[in-house]
Parts: sequence; structure tokens; C-alpha cells
Amino acid sequence: MALVHRRRHPNLRLPEISDHRPRFSVPLPPNIYKQSSSSAGCDTLSPGDFEKLAVLGHGNGGTVYKVRHKVTSTIYALKVNHNDSDPTTRRRTLAEINILRRATDCPNIVKFHGSFEKPTGDIAILMELMDSGSLETALKTNGTFSETKLATVAREVLNGLSYLHARNIAHRDIKPSNILVNNKNEVKIADFGVSKSMGRTLEACNSYVGTCAYMSPERFDPEAYGGNYNGFSADIWSLGLTLFELYVGHFPFLQSGQRPDWAMLMCAICFSDPPSLPDTASLEFQDFVECCLKKESGERWTAAQLLTHPFLCKEMDSC
Repeated sequence: MALVHRRRHPNLRLPEISDHRPRFSVPLPPNIYKQSSSSAGCDTLSPGDFEKLAVLGHGNGGTVYKVRHKVTSTIYALKVNHNDSDPTTRRRTLAEINILRRATDCPNIVKFHGSFEKPTGDIAILMELMDSGSLETALKTNGTFSETKLATVAREVLNGLSYLHARNIAHRDIKPSNILVNNKNEVKIADFGVSKSMGRTLEACNSYVGTCAYMSPERFDPEAYGGNYNGFSADIWSLGLTLFELYVGHFPFLQSGQRPDWAMLMCAICFSDPPSLPDTASLEFQDFVECCLKKESGERWTAAQLLTHPFLCKEMDSC
């Protein structure tokens, strides 16, 4: 196994694995932080334009705040990526901004409104506020999801993934906390901090980033799967685990209330059979999850294929 020696501290709920790549200077493209944004009421954003109202969360080296634009009183989410003087972190942040810019017209991806650099060197990303929180929060607050609700979640996330994959972008960190909902019950993909614009070969996406519990088998042991992994099919595996968790109320490879352990999760994902839904799940839902959780990445359905699955179609009159 390629990563057995890189065990992380087990106290974290879902430990993450850093992407260790060569560090090099990242030049700042001219005017990259200037964003024409009529919704913010200015041509160039700056730290003084916003009033912080609350901390919404932390993740991937950043803090997300609820903020108010001082002129327009519009409420936004502001993600501040810390330590962006580090070349690797800075490069990732610029890549995240670029991906968000490219996805502004997709209704199932959190909308990007602009970005700016703080005097400290930290980079801030202004996005729409998803005021109903994440699916992780909904699971903790309201309990498990019905199949009807999961079909809606799956359809909207797959719309977002289909959009990204068609543009050679792999998200690489699909999980309940990165899928957000607003007060219109719209479901959108968020947090592109470890996402990747893939090249013409799968080698461009060969790295261990994201949350290890939701990683596909080939992410842990690429040698056993031809030396590479497909970032698109890895997103589908993560989606399958996410839907499974929302249905049963706990992570599929753990018993309810069991604390995660990095090495145990890795062994379970790589060497155990994919988890099976309980008999209470419909045959359509069971088959849908099985199509996501094929151990061989080439056997998993694509996002476009899954959008035609009977589990999603049975609630739609047009199908």
C-alpha cells in the first residue's frame, strides 16, 4: 500500500491528507482579484467593503464568514484562505478562483461574486450565501433523509458534477459538508479548494487530497488499479458514500457512533466489499448506489449516465 506510513491523527472526524508537491514561486496574474460585480455595487472588491457577521465554518485551510456589503447591505459568504504567502497554498487558491469563475453559469454550483487580497496576504473569495447550511448539518439536525429527498439531492449534485466533468474539472472532495442548501431548497456543490482542472491524461489528477473517508479505492492504492485513477469516477464514488450516509445516518464503513481511524478506513475501503444498503431501501435506490460504489473505477456509471437512472426518474413525470 502506498500510503500506510502517512497515518493522520485519529481525533479528527474525517481526517484529510495533504497534497505534497514541489514548492515553487507562483506569480500573481495581473488584475486577478479585480472582479466586476454589480451585485456588490463596486468594480473592485476590498476588505473594507464588508462587515463580518458570523463564522460559518472552517475547512481546507480557510474560514468562511457571513458578511454584509456595507453599501448595498447584501449578505454573502466570504471564504478567507489563510497562509496564502505559501506558494503551494497560493497556487491552490488561484486554481479555486479560476474554477469558480468557469462555473458561474451552473445553477448547482455555489455562485462566485469576486475575490480580493487582504493586507496580510490572505486571499478572500466572495460567494453567494447558502443560508440553510450543509447536508451534514441537516443530517445532524433533522435526521436521516427519505428516498424522495435523496433523489432530489442526487439529481442536483449530478447536474453540477456533469457540468464540471464536461469541462475536465474533478471536484475531489464530495461529501455532506460540501453540499449546501439555500432557503429555496436549491442544492449546490461548494468548496473547490482541492479541485483539479484535469489535462488530457489522468496523470494530471494523481494526488492524495481531500477527505480520506470519501476517497475511492484507487486513490489509496493506485498501483492496484493500473497506476492512475479517474478523478471523475472518484467523484461518483464519493457521491455514493454521501447518499448512503444520509440514508442510514452514519458513515457506511463505520458502525453508528464508531470513531474513525485513518488506517482502518483505508483498509475497509480498499479490501472490503462495497457497503450494501439495508433492506428498507428500494431496489432502485440500492441499484443506484451500487452503480456509484463499484470497486473498479471503469465500472462506475458517469454523472451523465446516473442522471438517467430509474431512481432519479421514478419521481419525474417526464421520465
